[in-house]
Amino acid sequence: MKSFEYVIKEEVGIHARPAGLLVKEARKYASKIILHKDGQEADATKLLTVMGMGVKCGEKVKIEISGEDEEKTYVDMLRFFESNL
Repeated sequence: MKSFEYVIKEEVGIHARPAGLLVKEARKYASKIILHKDGQEADATKLLTVMGMGVKCGEKVKIEISGEDEEKTYVDMLRFFESNL
């Protein structure tokens, strides 16, 4: 399992558009991608669950990645967060 923490910089947080981009990206990988914030967790491939976390700008999330392609998924998801969120 690989993981990283990230502070959200997108001013609307992980709301509709950014959440949709995240879900679309997460669905490209075989590995399971889980977002954690304040004791909540969400499968990154499930739009309503991700949006339901209510992640706002400036909040820290932890992303856990596990599965057969976790190395590539880790690198790509870290790059995605830095570029989009």
